[in-house]
Amino acid sequence: MINLLNHILLILLQSEAASSGVKERLLEGLFNVNINNFLVLSSLLFVIGIAGVLTRRNVIVIFMSIELILNAVNINLVAFSRYWFLQSEGKNAYMGEIFTIFVIVVAAAEAVVGLGIIIAYYRNKETVAVDEIDLMKW
Repeated sequence: MINLLNHILLILLQSEAASSGVKERLLEGLFNVNINNFLVLSSLLFVIGIAGVLTRRNVIVIFMSIELILNAVNINLVAFSRYWFLQSEGKNAYMGEIFTIFVIVVAAAEAVVGLGIIIAYYRNKETVAVDEIDLMKW
């Protein structure tokens, strides 16, 4: 995935539209990616997800915000796995990726069960607003 993005950026750098200052900054950022970049991206996704969970009243938007939070966790797992791989000389090379697959499986199960409950509730009550969902029995 990173190699694909690198190729796309290199194609953009070769185009006539980019000025020389923009090209230099893109090339500098292209080859100087470290764990801090991934942590900043992950924290932004996590904050957006938390804000969505706390402020929205639609259950589907809350589920999407939870998915953003889980994706932030996935980015952290893979970033730290890569960092530890470089530090430990190849031992436990794919632990972050393995945990990421588990998180994706749990998120898929959560989406299936949650959306099934939401559809069943919507068929009975014709609303998905969180503040109107107050009973577990129908």
